[in-house]
Amino acid sequence: MGCACAKNRAKFEVVTEGGEGKVVFGPSTEATCKAVSRRYPGSIVREKAAAATAKATTK
Repeated sequence: MGCACAKNRAKFEVVTEGGEGKVVFGPSTEATCKAVSRRYPGSIVREKAAAATAKATTK
């Protein structure tokens, strides 16, 4: 069993079209997502929890 700190670690994802497109990578660490986002022009790196909140508030 892993340590309890993993559940509190922030997860990030790469989203195309400045955050309005689809998720193309994630969840992973911020550093990994930043590296992957270089492959997708116009993409952004956002925290995964922020994405779930945004979807919940638009309904």
